[in-house]
Amino acid sequence: MAKYLILIYGDEREWSAMTPEDRQRLEAGHLAFRAAAGPAVLAGEELEPASTATSLRGATVTDGPFLETKEALGGYYLVEAGDLDEAIALASRLPEVTAGHSGVEVRPVVDHG
Repeated sequence: MAKYLILIYGDEREWSAMTPEDRQRLEAGHLAFRAAAGPAVLAGEELEPASTATSLRGATVTDGPFLETKEALGGYYLVEAGDLDEAIALASRLPEVTAGHSGVEVRPVVDHG
């Protein structure tokens, strides 16, 4: 089994403008994802807004995200899957895949062992 990082990107303004009902629907979608994925999910967390990030490049440390982008990384899941197609099938269950302001990236994790 290989490991894949599922990165969840979206417009932070859209996320912060969610009503409590919208937030509940989003959370329900993530609970359904975790239930469907079962033990394939090794880890996963929602991240604080990009404005809380600290970036390092060379000897320079700056507050905030390094790149100016419309979409910010909002969370991730680390999953185990038989291949990329299986990881994509899992990721396709996330509610951000069909939301108009967000998207999901699936990246293989390098196995150094």
